[in-house]
Amino acid sequence: MSSLTAEQFLVHVQLLRDRVPSFEKYPFALPAVRALDTLTLHPHVTFLIGENGSGKSTLIEAIAVSLGLNPEGGSRNFNFSTRSSHSPLSDFLRLRQGIRRPRDCWFLRAESFFNVATEIENLDASSPPSRDNPPIAPAYGGASLHEQSHGESFFSLFRNRFRGRGLYLLDEPEAALSPMRQMSFLSRLHDLVRNDSQFIIATHSPIIMAYPNAWIYVLSGSEIVRLPYKETEHYRVTRDFLTRSEKMLSILMDAQPGLF
Repeated sequence: MSSLTAEQFLVHVQLLRDRVPSFEKYPFALPAVRALDTLTLHPHVTFLIGENGSGKSTLIEAIAVSLGLNPEGGSRNFNFSTRSSHSPLSDFLRLRQGIRRPRDCWFLRAESFFNVATEIENLDASSPPSRDNPPIAPAYGGASLHEQSHGESFFSLFRNRFRGRGLYLLDEPEAALSPMRQMSFLSRLHDLVRNDSQFIIATHSPIIMAYPNAWIYVLSGSEIVRLPYKETEHYRVTRDFLTRSEKMLSILMDAQPGLF
């Protein structure tokens, strides 16, 4: 084991392909899963990108469940279930972890973060706080996550709950963030990386995936390919639209119905 491998919390994710009952059924028919063999992770930041339906959210959820995290989000201390809807993919994954263990571990699933915020309030309300049973809300900034905007509640999580030396799995963190807040997220991400953290992030955001030296995996129908940032479709499409917006809008507005 190299020193780099030994220092990181999660080294790779392997699909036990010989145990898969059928690649024609969900979730194994998803492009990201069908193409998965062994996915080697960057010691600091790994991005999973791909079209809607490619399976990146299903894959990151399965990694989270394999780590003992709640499928709807949160840490290992969250065990609530609003609706059991996660796939059985975690049963077919093997995770190779480094020698060290993270001090902190958290799964953000943008679509169910409301449920996590509700569970925090329920837990604090269910038993009186004491020295042995401190309230949970202060760890998230003190103010109720429900009493903040969606974006501010996300940022309260990043700023207050993520403490460093952690393994953080984020599914579309940009969902509630403005472009300016996405840039602020990049700064916070860097602070946490410098504080010995590792991230796996599923995203569509060309701003977030610009983080320097990260590994970007494109999950497509037939293979999983690692690409440099400026070779990703997300970067190229965004660049072309912003630098040639009038031409691009002309093409889009003149397109035949059903073309897009």
